[in-house]
Amino acid sequence: MSDIASDIKAKIDTNTVMLFMKGTPQFPQCGFSSVVVQILDHLGVDYNTANVLENDELRDGIKTFSDWPTIPQLYVKGEFVGGCDIIREMFEQGELRSFLEGKGIGLAA
Repeated sequence: MSDIASDIKAKIDTNTVMLFMKGTPQFPQCGFSSVVVQILDHLGVDYNTANVLENDELRDGIKTFSDWPTIPQLYVKGEFVGGCDIIREMFEQGELRSFLEGKGIGLAA
């Protein structure tokens, strides 16, 4: 496993909810990352992030790691959940809340 893949795996393994995004939750650098942050914040999810814009190796590495071509990417308890479209669709259909609750993730009431 390459160094960047090991780093990505460590982030996923040590953070219950991990979002690889462009920018930060306080200052998202793309609309898709902003949407996922807004959804997670709305649900009251405690999550960690990695800004892929700070490191080209991370930006390319996460796409290879997940075999998913776009960012943001959300992981919950080590499982790749999806990108913006999947997260938004799950949220709109009420599936994201039940998925997170099923994983034992604390949410806002």
